[in-house]
Amino acid sequence: MGRVAIIGAGIGGLATAIGLQRHGWDVAVFERSGPNSQVGAGLSLFANGFRALDALEIGDAVRAIAGEQQPLINGQRRRDGRWLATMPASATRELRVVHRADLHRVLTDALEPGSITYGTEVVDLPTGFDVVVAADGLRSPTRGTAVRYSGCTSWRGVTERPVDLLGGAGESLGRGERFGLAPLPDGRVYWFGVVSMPAGSTFPDEFAEVRRRFAGWHAPIAEVLDATDPAAVVRTDIHDLARPLPSFVRGTTVLLGDAAHAMTPDLGQGANMALEDAATLTRLLSTLPRSEALITYDRKRRPRTQATARKARTMGRLLQSRSPLRDVLLRLTPPSVAAHQLAALQDWSQPEVPSGRS
Repeated sequence: MGRVAIIGAGIGGLATAIGLQRHGWDVAVFERSGPNSQVGAGLSLFANGFRALDALEIGDAVRAIAGEQQPLINGQRRRDGRWLATMPASATRELRVVHRADLHRVLTDALEPGSITYGTEVVDLPTGFDVVVAADGLRSPTRGTAVRYSGCTSWRGVTERPVDLLGGAGESLGRGERFGLAPLPDGRVYWFGVVSMPAGSTFPDEFAEVRRRFAGWHAPIAEVLDATDPAAVVRTDIHDLARPLPSFVRGTTVLLGDAAHAMTPDLGQGANMALEDAATLTRLLSTLPRSEALITYDRKRRPRTQATARKARTMGRLLQSRSPLRDVLLRLTPPSVAAHQLAALQDWSQPEVPSGRS
């Protein structure tokens, strides 16, 4: 097939490496961080993400760490716990929340030994490769395009022990604030707090600020915070791309995942879109001539991912709103409408290739 260099050993980069290796490509992955450097946070895998993993022949291995769905109400509620909107169980039937480090381990283990070179920051594009995949994240040096601050910052953590979510998950909304709860397969809880504030704001004690803002909200938020190691909490200002890219391809270099379409996390689709990218690129590079494959990848991926990024930013603005009209809008939206929108978001399948090619 050829030689491919992949810059970045995140979810998208590793998934691409797995797919191309299994189709006969000689793959080299370059990662600037060291091994076992994944932070302790959760991520959502939806039906489209699992379909992409199945296309890469690793879906079952990921399902093994994802566990069974817990029977919880999902949706948005007020800070006092009163539900504003709920999602029909059928709409999230395939949704699982996994620990990022666990997913990273499964993907890494699926690669041939020695595929990843750690501690290597790629300044200039590698030479001697037929294709270079830039999966180097939000601030991709390969892409070069600026990012913009969303107006929100976030704290993220995982409890050290299981916590009973009392039948509910999802997001709780204040005015310019929200708190999310999601169960991990072992009963621990992945949580996040999001607050609208100027970029670069800092606090003498970050975890104390989380407690000040959210510990008085409905149960079991205080218990979740009590079960969290403050030293393991991650603080991140939320950014996305300043403007959509005109192309994901430049010559034989192709952008993938956050490097191509970094979006706010408000739809939980960042990792899923990266997995779709990986499955699509693998399919096309394995069935079409290289130049045709890259052009088709750009044509297939750019409209969907950029539309999803717009929707994520719009959803974030709605959920962070300080207006009482937000709560009215959520209460008046029929669950069937929300379920239809989520189903459309998860509607993805492998691209078809021209007749006569497998």
